[in-house]
Amino acid sequence: MSNHVLPEQKKPKLIVVVAFDRADDGELFPMYGPIDQQSEERAIRTAKALAGRHVGVIAWSRDADPALGDYGPPNTLFVSGDVPDME
Repeated sequence: MSNHVLPEQKKPKLIVVVAFDRADDGELFPMYGPIDQQSEERAIRTAKALAGRHVGVIAWSRDADPALGDYGPPNTLFVSGDVPDME
């Protein structure tokens, strides 16, 4: 029997970018996204590119296993302007 220890599997990550604009009544609404990203670096690049064109933009990630309904706390990668509170 082998005593090999399997390396800890990397948890899947949910990586998202959302850009917001304001409605006539002043409420924020998502104008772009939420869109899943392939990497945190790409999410940051995308969010920075959107920042000049929208009232607010946020890129965030969290460990996630949707099959089990297991989600870790959100980790903000980039934020610019006005964005709603994350729950």
